[in-house]
Amino acid sequence: MATGIPKKRQQDKEMLFANSVSSISSMKLEYLGKKPKSTVLDTTPANVVRLWANPDGHSPNRLFFGDNLKILSTLLLNPEICGNVRLIYIDPPFATQSAFHSRNLDHAYEDTLCGSEYIEFIRERLILLRELLAEDGSIYLHLDEKMVFHIKIIMDEIFGAKNYRNCIIRKKCNPKNYTRKKFGNISDYILFYTKSDNFSWNRPVEAWTEERSKEYQYIEPITGRRFMKVPLHAPGVRNGETGKPWRGMMPPPGKHWQFTPAKLDEMDARGKIYWSTNGNPRRKIYLDENAGIGVQDIWMDFRDAHNQNVRITGYPTEKNPDLLKRIIEASSQPGDLILDCFSGSGTTLAVAASLNRFWIGIDDSPLAIKTILRRFAIGTEPMGDFVSQRNGKKEGISSQSSLFASIESTVKQKGVGIEHQPISNFEFFADATLVESSNDLLSEWKTGYTSGES
Repeated sequence: MATGIPKKRQQDKEMLFANSVSSISSMKLEYLGKKPKSTVLDTTPANVVRLWANPDGHSPNRLFFGDNLKILSTLLLNPEICGNVRLIYIDPPFATQSAFHSRNLDHAYEDTLCGSEYIEFIRERLILLRELLAEDGSIYLHLDEKMVFHIKIIMDEIFGAKNYRNCIIRKKCNPKNYTRKKFGNISDYILFYTKSDNFSWNRPVEAWTEERSKEYQYIEPITGRRFMKVPLHAPGVRNGETGKPWRGMMPPPGKHWQFTPAKLDEMDARGKIYWSTNGNPRRKIYLDENAGIGVQDIWMDFRDAHNQNVRITGYPTEKNPDLLKRIIEASSQPGDLILDCFSGSGTTLAVAASLNRFWIGIDDSPLAIKTILRRFAIGTEPMGDFVSQRNGKKEGISSQSSLFASIESTVKQKGVGIEHQPISNFEFFADATLVESSNDLLSEWKTGYTSGES
């Protein structure tokens, strides 16, 4: 049976917790090559050139081609952006010591940094990202088990240990038939931090199922509504109204009423209180008044592409759009600004656009920019098409080497339930040194987008 915590012990516990958070906040990860914060904030901004703007006028949606550190430094100078980004999601390299290629074996990026070099690479970008974040903003950082523990200490240092919210565990794939002497690795991690205690939050819930709703085991005879019974008291002694008698009863020792006696009378009048045969009151919680059960910190339903019907771009390490949908809906509102400075295949940008959020994307990989622009024009394709194309068994399927080779094929598929709204409401910027190659990509995008509309 649960027992209350005496006031003195509770106060001591709260003080111990506060001291423990303060101790965590003072912890730092020291390593060779760690730059002072002031040096990072003085990073030379990129010399960016705007190469495309929607003919309808200025757009808050921006895609940048270039080194994200320098471009983030550039964004710090823009008062429309600095301090106004509501949500950041980043899926950076994982320090795998590997080179990554698309499904067509086109080179995407190198993930060769390790140790202190990798930690500083991430840290410098986190310092700039915090400055861009709104006071009520949130950041989600996606990593695997190799560096997540190191980077959590860095995030505690930059954002404050008190602003740590969750380390979300995601099931990334189906079980593996390992022959090595270790447990199968089917998870990765998402570190969730906020800039302050007052942050944008829309509580995500999962729909009720018969299994999840078992606690709602009682049926109200008159209405037929399902409900569960919960105590009317809570731990801790109170000297105000909630510590006074109600209906001749005092709350149990060491506890107080959750509501004032007047409020309890009102609830009872509305039939919200259940009385047991021995006169013990309980509060009724109705199943139909809850949209669902709150989402927990283990996410099982957002695996990477795992069957032939999943629609993808073919870019390596591409994440599930539903994963981004959950994050964006939980930590932002329509009209908010979302930033992803490791944009990759453009999943964050495409999902943000579909949810009526504004977005900023940055990447320095030519293949990433190519993939994003292609996605903006014609969307994604079934994973099976990429496999068939690679094996040379299917004709008429596009190749990543030709940005819009499958425009005709993709448009025809719209009649069978595949819908895509082309994205053109954005501005495209490139580092001055990348203008020539950017113009080639934009030329293909403009042709593909026009073809996709016809």
